[in-house]
Amino acid sequence: MHEGHRERMKQRFLNEGLDHFSQHQVLELLLFYTIPRRDTNPLAHKLVKRYGSLVGVLEAGYEDLMTVKGVTRNTAIFLSMIPHLCRRYLNEKQGEKPQLNSSAKAGEYVKSLFHGRVYEVFYVICLDSQNRVNHAALVHEGTIDSAPVYPRLIVETALRHKAAAIILAHNHPGGSLKPSAADLDATRKIQNACEAISIRVVDHIIVAEDEYFSFADKGLI
Repeated sequence: MHEGHRERMKQRFLNEGLDHFSQHQVLELLLFYTIPRRDTNPLAHKLVKRYGSLVGVLEAGYEDLMTVKGVTRNTAIFLSMIPHLCRRYLNEKQGEKPQLNSSAKAGEYVKSLFHGRVYEVFYVICLDSQNRVNHAALVHEGTIDSAPVYPRLIVETALRHKAAAIILAHNHPGGSLKPSAADLDATRKIQNACEAISIRVVDHIIVAEDEYFSFADKGLI
């Protein structure tokens, strides 16, 4: 019975994709590949109930998933790897050196860097003279409140990657897109430090959920 059910689920995916699958059915299908000889439906329901949604399950992380009865090490690794894989896919889909010559293009590129991030991180995107990406550097993990360290880190990163201009980017996981006072203060300090070495700060982008806020669009930079 289980083999027949699994084959029907796989064939349904091949025929129609995942659009009409419920959250627990998507998870049940994923679990086929780490739990070969057990009905995965009850575990899929348990995980969605515990974490609230499919997204919640995928963002739970390895250590947390390992506390759930019925979740094997392979399952925990597999599920926690999916957000990282999505981020890698979306980032590489942009191309090796995408040209970020508008805030819309920059916003979409930046969003790809934050998929699956459940904590705050700060990126510096180094651009060449044609606004093509030289390198996207993860320079800090944690809040932006420690603003005094940022100018030195950003200048060192920009020089190391031969940037003609940079875009700053960080996320507010589960929070508001509105920039905080610390965000504004850090941006000004970074901008002043970079101007001193003739590197332009062309934007600072904040990502929350699947949306972004551009300082350049709002005249803040």
